[in-house]
This record gives sequence, structure tokens and C-alpha cells, in this order.
Amino acid sequence: MALVGATLIDGTGGPALPDAVVVIRRGHIESIGTSSGFQLPRKTSEVDLHGRWIIPGLIDAHVHLAPAANWAPARFLAWGVTTVRDVHGTLNTVLDLRKRANSGDILGPRIYAAGAMIDGLPTTYPDAIGVSSDHEARKAVDRLVSANVDFIKVYTHIDPTLLRAIIDEAHTFNLSVTGHLGMTDAVTAAKLGISSIEHLTGVPEAASPGRSALLAAHYRGFFPGWTAFERSWSTLDSAELTRVAQLLANAKVTLVPTLILHETFSRLNDSRLALDPGLKDVPKSAQDNWDIPEMIHRAGWTDSDFVAFRRARPAQDLFVRVFAESGGRIAAGTDTPNQLLVPGYSEHRELELLVAAGLSPGEALRAGTRNAAVLIGIDSLGLIAPGKAADLLILTKDPLADIRNTRSIQSVMSRGKLYSPDSLRASW
Repeated sequence: MALVGATLIDGTGGPALPDAVVVIRRGHIESIGTSSGFQLPRKTSEVDLHGRWIIPGLIDAHVHLAPAANWAPARFLAWGVTTVRDVHGTLNTVLDLRKRANSGDILGPRIYAAGAMIDGLPTTYPDAIGVSSDHEARKAVDRLVSANVDFIKVYTHIDPTLLRAIIDEAHTFNLSVTGHLGMTDAVTAAKLGISSIEHLTGVPEAASPGRSALLAAHYRGFFPGWTAFERSWSTLDSAELTRVAQLLANAKVTLVPTLILHETFSRLNDSRLALDPGLKDVPKSAQDNWDIPEMIHRAGWTDSDFVAFRRARPAQDLFVRVFAESGGRIAAGTDTPNQLLVPGYSEHRELELLVAAGLSPGEALRAGTRNAAVLIGIDSLGLIAPGKAADLLILTKDPLADIRNTRSIQSVMSRGKLYSPDSLRASW
């Protein structure tokens, strides 16, 4: 198959290539050139794409797919997300889903998975692997290595002593470690060798004079910790945020900010969220399971909490902007399918929020393509170049002119097969 005439944005950050030709064969990109003087190879069909744009397939770098495995995979593809990075679930369930997806048994994105995350005791979730000593931490990593996970994830109750052991053991097997931090601040985690940080966690703990109160809140439980973490952002000094951002960038830590999660949770008490057009892709049963009023009650959130969460957003955007300006790598992730976070669609909202925070459309695109692939450690994804996997999107509008144009999807190519969003939606 030869895609002819589109403007190619290849994921490298270099200039777009107008009037491009991309030749696809056996699920991979065979060659790239321009249509001037192009000779269609034998036994190759031509797809005329003049007036269109081609970008790499999108990668959602923070999902929990297993709970939505019966309905979400095709939704990801319909919105152009051809790869996901699954950061926690019941170990065997997640890895079985990865096997089925990557063998092509499921119509959906490629999956790279941490399996079950490692947490201190008591674990926040019953399907996490709980540890309380150096020995247990290393054994937990060994168990995950034996299960053939793609990376290791740690959770909020992992303190610096446990994190040191986990990272040391993981590096023995050449596995990276990511963290939803709580009882370890971001700068300490970076010094210990963590590869990436989810949700901007650990940043207030590193930048705030009230660090001990934040750590105590994390110890009490997830919701007390998350509430204290979110509320603290609006109290942080911009100079301290800049210092932490530069330290993390210099340490080569990748951030997965999930701004869409922060934005959505800050407005869970706003009934207008239910009017978001992306929700039409979520089955009613899944929306019912979100049970937002019950979650708000369980978290103990009040109107004053939501006001504080919304006040936090400018500081989070500032941190992301300074981190990017300091040369830090950002990967786009969403935390879908948590409350009001729509598989596939929320990735586009994340790119939009990254631009609103101060990234250029090109930088946001790389966060959702090449940077996410580098984070996963897969060289064949996130770029459109000879020898790479043929995962790409064909757009009707220029995403470099307006990042919201990533939603103008004409076709999705996954593993070299071309789909229209309508045909994918028809499969539901």
C-alpha cells in the first residue's frame, strides 16, 4: 500500500514533509519519499491523500485497561490510539489481555504492561503486591520479572528505603521503574534512579515546606493523600517548582502528567461534564459503574476541595511548562477509564491541555507519540520511518496549526491495516 500526497509529520520533531509518499508492506513502513517522480511498486495499491496529514499512531502512556477490556479496545483505535501503556491491574488478567491484544486476537491497541504494581503495607488496592522490607521488595520485582512484565510500577506507600531496593533489583533485569509517588518525594525518587513519574506525584512533597504533613496524609490512605497533594499545589512557591522541575529534567526523569485527570477530578461536581460529546462512546453500563456521587462521598470531597483542586491547575501547568523548557521529556497519558476519562478521546484532551500549559502543538504531538514510545522502550513505535511499525493516523486538518485537529481522523492504520473510525464504531 502506498499513501500518496499527504503532509507527513513523522514524530521526530523535524519539519513536516509535504506531498509525501509512505509505502507500507507486511505491517511495516518500507519507504518514505515525495510523490515527485514516484513510481508505484508492483502489486501495491495507491491511496490518494492529497490535502491530508499523516502522523504516528497515538500512545496513551497511562491506562488501566483490564476493567474495560470488554468495551474499550476498539474505542482506543477509533480515536487513533494504537498503543497503550497499562500501569496496573490484577497481574494474570492484565498479562493475559496483553497477550491476546498483541497477538491480534482483540481489535485494539498494542499493550505494554506493568502487571500488578508494588505498594507498601497496607496496600491501597488488594491486587497490588505488598512489601515491607528490602527482601520482600526484591522478591516482588523477581515475581514480576518471572511474569514477563514490561516495566515496574510502585505506588504511594513505597518509601525511599523500599524504592531503593526495587529500583536496584529492577535495573538488574534492565527494567525501568515508574512511580505514583506518595511517601517518597520526586527529587528523592529521581536520585534513586526512577525512570518516570505519574500524575506529577511527589512534586509538592519535594517543593513544599509542609512535606511532613503531606507524607502523613499519604500514609493514612489514598484519598487523604490525593486530597492533600492536590490542595497543596496552589500554596507552592513558583521558584521552588522551577527548582524541582529543573532537577527532574536534569535527572532525565520522564513525566506523565495526566493533566486530563487533574482537570476532570477538579470538576467532578460540575454537572456540565456529563455533556462532553466524548461520553457517547462509553456504554451506559460503564458510565453507571463510575457512580461519581458515590466516589465523591467515599473520598470525602466537599465544594471547598473542588475549589482548591481548580486553584491547583495553574501551578501544575506552570510546572509542566518549566519542565519542558528545561529539556524534560513528557509523555501523554490519561488514567482512562477512570471517572469521565474516555478511552482514546481523553488522549486528545490531554494533548490539548498540554498545549494550554505552554507546549507547542509539535511538542504535544511528540508527547503522544515518540516520547511515549521512548518511555515504553520500544524503538519501532512513535515514528514514521523505514522499518518502523505501520501505526499511523490520516487527518483531514493540520494538527500543527491547532492541536485539536488530531481529532479530525479520516483513517487509522494499526499493524499495517487501514480502518475508518466509522467501521471501528460499527464493531461495537
